[in-house]
Amino acid sequence: MFYDGYGYHGTSFEQTYRCYPASFIDKPQLENGDKIIMPPSALDRLASLHIDYPMLFELRNAATERVSHCGVLEFIADEGIIYMPYWMMENLLLQEGDIVRVKNVTLPKGTYVKLQPHTKDFLDISNPKAILETKLRNFSCLTTGDSIMVAYNNKKYYIDIVETKPSNAISIIETDCEVDFAPPLDYKEPEKPVAAVPSSKKLAGGQEAPPESEPKFSPFTGSGRRLDGKPLTYQPPPLSSSASKDRQPDVANGGQASAGSSSQGTARQAQGKLVFGSSSKAPQKEAAKEPKQEQQPKKDDPKFQPFTGKKYSLKG
Repeated sequence: MFYDGYGYHGTSFEQTYRCYPASFIDKPQLENGDKIIMPPSALDRLASLHIDYPMLFELRNAATERVSHCGVLEFIADEGIIYMPYWMMENLLLQEGDIVRVKNVTLPKGTYVKLQPHTKDFLDISNPKAILETKLRNFSCLTTGDSIMVAYNNKKYYIDIVETKPSNAISIIETDCEVDFAPPLDYKEPEKPVAAVPSSKKLAGGQEAPPESEPKFSPFTGSGRRLDGKPLTYQPPPLSSSASKDRQPDVANGGQASAGSSSQGTARQAQGKLVFGSSSKAPQKEAAKEPKQEQQPKKDDPKFQPFTGKKYSLKG
């Protein structure tokens, strides 16, 4: 194998060129893919070699050891020069006129690729996978670690190639390739609300008391009200065991209740029944009333009897 100034004769092609962006020539479609424009001499050398089609190349920046891969669109560049998309020059850290080494390679057909958009607005597109399928038709290969540019609706979207299978560089020409997405670089997960921790009280000696538990629901603990709107002042006395033994039958005359009936009404109230205006007030009031002492009848004032000869004073 010998080198004649253009490339290596044999089974491979390798040559160094000065690179310039596609804006130097009237080829704007070059920015929408990964293909380069090479000089006619490169076509002559490639035609004499038994290489696989489509033609794929490795691009290497020896100064930074950055590597990428591409296809070829045309062979119309000036000798010693290649034109390439500007986003590819950014991946390789190349400036206008820098030296890049071009070598033909054979890449396996891709089966899987994982992509990561730079911004989350790419996911706002109605069908990003369909857009990628259309745009990637202009691409020949993908390399792990590269950032490709996809133009859509007059906007440029940059997407990182996170992973490729079965190798770090794959061909995507006429192959079924599964596409997966990683979260965008500027995506932030929503913060979960933090539950409030009950504050603990400190006891004497600096020890912390356990947090107070929430009050439990207790039914039938409200205060009663009278139907007539008056305040409820009666409180049923606790039922004692002696009161239940001393119960007496009711007296069947005049509808009056004995002391036993009073305790029976109290027992009923103690059993949890609702009482609206207790009827047991009457017996208590009657029991509380002391028997009135019989007052001696006042002496009747002497009535005026005319023509009896008795004297009466006006004061009586």
